[in-house]
Amino acid sequence: MSQIIKKIAVLTSGGDSPGMNAAIRSVVRTCAYHNIEAVGVYRGYEGLIEGDFVELNARSVRGVINKGGTFLKSARSKRFRTPEGRKMAYDQLIANHIDSIVLIGGDGTFTGGLIFNSEYQFPVMGIPGTIDNDINGTDRTLGYDTALNTAVEAIDKIRDTAHSHDRLFFVEVMGRDVGHIALNAGVGAGAEEILIPEEDMGIDRLVESLIRSKKSGKSSSIVVVAEGDKIGKSVFELKDYVDENLEEYDVRVSVLGHMQRGGSPTCYDRVLASRMGVKAVESLLEGKSNYMVGTIHDIMTLCPLDKAIKGKSKINKELVRVSDIMTT
Repeated sequence: MSQIIKKIAVLTSGGDSPGMNAAIRSVVRTCAYHNIEAVGVYRGYEGLIEGDFVELNARSVRGVINKGGTFLKSARSKRFRTPEGRKMAYDQLIANHIDSIVLIGGDGTFTGGLIFNSEYQFPVMGIPGTIDNDINGTDRTLGYDTALNTAVEAIDKIRDTAHSHDRLFFVEVMGRDVGHIALNAGVGAGAEEILIPEEDMGIDRLVESLIRSKKSGKSSSIVVVAEGDKIGKSVFELKDYVDENLEEYDVRVSVLGHMQRGGSPTCYDRVLASRMGVKAVESLLEGKSNYMVGTIHDIMTLCPLDKAIKGKSKINKELVRVSDIMTT
């Protein structure tokens, strides 16, 4: 890339995650530090098509580092999936003298950026913002740490009522394709069993485990379930099965749902967002494009967007073993 970067746009797309505002702040203030302009794009790729832009400076992002969600909003865009929609977005960028884009989101966001770059050779840089931690090329994604803490806090409170009423609770956490939240929150909250997509526990083993727990003297139990676990069609189907086959259990279900996406980001996510924003802007200024900013062993790195999209983060097998031992 030979062009000189003078104006960078930043947008958030896909599901929101805690730390997105902190990342926007970092991008804008890094631009200010290097004396280049920053532009915010409202409503992701849809706003890009419509030219829904706002000039941002160091003062306009004050007071957002501790806020959940994204003040630039997020939206799915069917139009950006078409060549016509992407052409409209490109025309808006050129008309507003924007040289490059920082994309904050997940694999869908990065896929859109990769296609856009291939069509127009327009410089793009990605920052991974998703609570599932399911992006290849980084140890942590923005919002994952906050979601973990939210889940553990909720499970701690559920355990109080489970113990008070001698109940079994199935607690469903987010994780459609990966079980990072379920595994880590389950170990952290002391769950009796943890069900994740990567480890097919099977309904028979689950029942055997619950029987052992009862025989060992446990009067209440917590089973953490990733939403993508394959044992049953849903966590409610698991409840019905246990109701029918283990009459000694009084079973309840709690689905944590979108509360895991909200709330003030943890210190870890605020610091990570700040580091990623700086790395994204300075990488663009160095002439790099089509990368995602990541962190490997706490060192800031760049991963090609296509590898970030095609790859899949791997579950920690050592932690799976730890969970097996802890549930003994």
